[in-house]
Amino acid sequence: MTLQVALVVGNPKPESRTRRIAQGFVDALVAGIPHETIVVDLAEYAGRVHSWPDEELDGLNAAVAASQVVVFASPTYKATYTGLLKAFLDRYPSDGLAGVIAVPLLTGGGPRHAMGPTFTLAPLLAELGAVVPGRGLYFDMAEMDRMDEVVAAMAAGCRETLARLGQVGAQVPGEPVASGR
Repeated sequence: MTLQVALVVGNPKPESRTRRIAQGFVDALVAGIPHETIVVDLAEYAGRVHSWPDEELDGLNAAVAASQVVVFASPTYKATYTGLLKAFLDRYPSDGLAGVIAVPLLTGGGPRHAMGPTFTLAPLLAELGAVVPGRGLYFDMAEMDRMDEVVAAMAAGCRETLARLGQVGAQVPGEPVASGR
């Protein structure tokens, strides 16, 4: 079975450091696992996220919701995620991400915002029905020279959490939740 993974980057700058960090995290998270990954760099859609209907964005929303694991990445703006990411998430109805395992990841310029992904982004993802496995992830930009090492450690911790959840899930009777509403 192929794991369906999505990466949604809410940085208004295309090909940003946040995207590079998040992509490194995703690559480390799924290393050795058969997977398909879609990347949604919202900088490419910044002028359109508030437009309804928009077939291309509707398709991207559907593809993200049909993924099994989604990493939502954003730089820290005013102690939280960007308005661009919020606008993309506002396109979902209640429970629009039901059954999705969502990993919030914020980048920032110092440790003072380290709780941001857990305190600000994780509750929004849970409100949309996603399962947020543990605390959110924070990458301090002061660690850019150690990016590979830091994201590998973050991914290892996340993989361990997902493995434990899988062990519990395997023991719970019932049908698995189908993704793709």
